[in-house]
Amino acid sequence: MRNRTLRLLDSGLSIREASRQTGVNMNTIRRWRDLPETHPPTTRSCPRCAPIPLSPTPADSYAHLLGLYLGDGHIVHCPKGVYLLTVYCDDNWPGLIEEVAATMAQVMPASAVSRRKRNGCTEVKSLSKHWPHLFPQHGPGKKHNRPIVLELWQREIVTSHPGRFVRGLIHSDGYRGMNRVRRPLPSGVRWYEYPRYLFKNESSDILALCGEALDLLGVAWRFNNRNELSVARREAVELLDAYVGPKY
Repeated sequence: MRNRTLRLLDSGLSIREASRQTGVNMNTIRRWRDLPETHPPTTRSCPRCAPIPLSPTPADSYAHLLGLYLGDGHIVHCPKGVYLLTVYCDDNWPGLIEEVAATMAQVMPASAVSRRKRNGCTEVKSLSKHWPHLFPQHGPGKKHNRPIVLELWQREIVTSHPGRFVRGLIHSDGYRGMNRVRRPLPSGVRWYEYPRYLFKNESSDILALCGEALDLLGVAWRFNNRNELSVARREAVELLDAYVGPKY
């Protein structure tokens, strides 16, 4: 409406006539005309909608949020062209809830972040018309029922910040825990335990993206199951601890 009104003024119409045609108050039109710098275009709130599209900034926060979304988040189309991004967080990890909320706010600062308590978990949510622009993997149905392929600009961000991407994936849909093993020996049964990371997801594409990011970090991993990969070597776990660590 603002841009349309200013175009009417540029065409030679008076403020009164522009107000009559648009229904906008004349004082508002004067403010739009005289103080354009105080009313930046709304597309600036989305780095992908700029005249020359830019990668989201800060890029490391975007890599983290991308991992959270692919791991345990989803986007819903709401009325008036608005989209709701939601990431589900277990209430056992209050620090993770705060970290997810902070990351959402960094990626889309023009949109408020809210929380909604559920049974045993908290939904961290943010409304914006631009979430599908930042997450083009959005689509109907479950993620594992459709291809998940990163755009070139997303791959560049993940390549630059693989640790943050893996942190988002594992903190949303994986965990770091102790694996306890029973080994029978001639002297008797011996138990020993060691820390490991697991990431489980029904989408083979998302599992592959996690594996590629771990390769970039130099972290050794293997498939533990059809839908689960494991990081269990001591040196690999120690390396991944520097980027991920346990939930808190």
